[in-house]
Amino acid sequence: MMNDPANYAFDDILHILHFLVERPSLSREESLTADCLQDLLSFRNIPANRLLNNVWAVNASADKSKPTILLNSHHDTVAPNAQYTRNPYEPVVEGDKMYGLGTTDAGASLVCLLNAFVEFYHRRDLPFNLLFAASAEEEISGRNGMEKLFANEEFASWFQHPGSFAIVGEPTQLNLAIAEKGLMVLDCTATGKPGHAARHDGVNALYKAMDAIRWIKDYHFEKTSPLLGEVKMTVTSINTKNTAHNIIPESCDFVVDIRLNECYSHEEVLQIVREGTGIDCVPRSMRLKPSAIEPTHPIVKAGIALGKSVYGSPTMSDQALIPLPSLKCGPGFSEQSHSADEYILLEDLRAGFHFYPALINELIKEWPTETL
Repeated sequence: MMNDPANYAFDDILHILHFLVERPSLSREESLTADCLQDLLSFRNIPANRLLNNVWAVNASADKSKPTILLNSHHDTVAPNAQYTRNPYEPVVEGDKMYGLGTTDAGASLVCLLNAFVEFYHRRDLPFNLLFAASAEEEISGRNGMEKLFANEEFASWFQHPGSFAIVGEPTQLNLAIAEKGLMVLDCTATGKPGHAARHDGVNALYKAMDAIRWIKDYHFEKTSPLLGEVKMTVTSINTKNTAHNIIPESCDFVVDIRLNECYSHEEVLQIVREGTGIDCVPRSMRLKPSAIEPTHPIVKAGIALGKSVYGSPTMSDQALIPLPSLKCGPGFSEQSHSADEYILLEDLRAGFHFYPALINELIKEWPTETL
């Protein structure tokens, strides 16, 4: 119906998504979209907090004695790839799609979560707080995004209650990703002894690296997660730095991408790889841990009550840096993330627009009488 207020509200988030897409927001360069989000909250008379390029706000009647639900998505994007045939920063609605960089990953989730936050902002009967946070640097797992927020005393103070948790907006077709793999990248070096190729002397570091890579390729970790499957290791690059064809390489470097399930810690996986390969393996970081929320958690029950299914996600998000139980859920298809001529289906955007408020209402209805 033309006079349906929901139609006006949906048009509003469509316009907000338009504003965000036309402002380039590559990781570490999100100031324009941060300004936009800050202005949007201020326009609605909602006090907005800014920490670098992260923008956050709490509901009007927030009380730190209550649990806090973090409503989070990110506003940074990857760089447009070479296969784009459209201007990535020109949001265009054609037929049933809205095109533009960041429409699916994760603009649709962001504007739908923002709408839900605004809808509940003035409610005074909530059994929990709502904190909306638009984070920066998610695409690079940067230290000035979610990690910076939780290092901030005022932001972190809202999550002291043990019942606090997070809803992270990423494209999941609005299904419930209740577990997510972690990441560890290893820089590995096989060391040999230089020699002349014609004499077959020396110790070829490349061959040692090949043996290690073969072990990585063939090894299967014993513990398998029912949601996330096996730990997956993939060698993604190799280099001897040799400049001459006739020198046996004294060292060979390669990189391993490891996706962890919740059955192993980073330290355990590192020890297994070091012992199995027998070479030097140095982790770039152990920050990006697997994450999960209990299938019996009230937010999961609320999503299931709305007809959504649960699964384990192989892709990574800000969940890895959120020190709370977290659920990943948002409109759109994950396959659209980082794709050329990225788009969001309007029906998926509308579904997200309706789903998040319905999820919060369902959670209120099912909220335990005893505090979590």
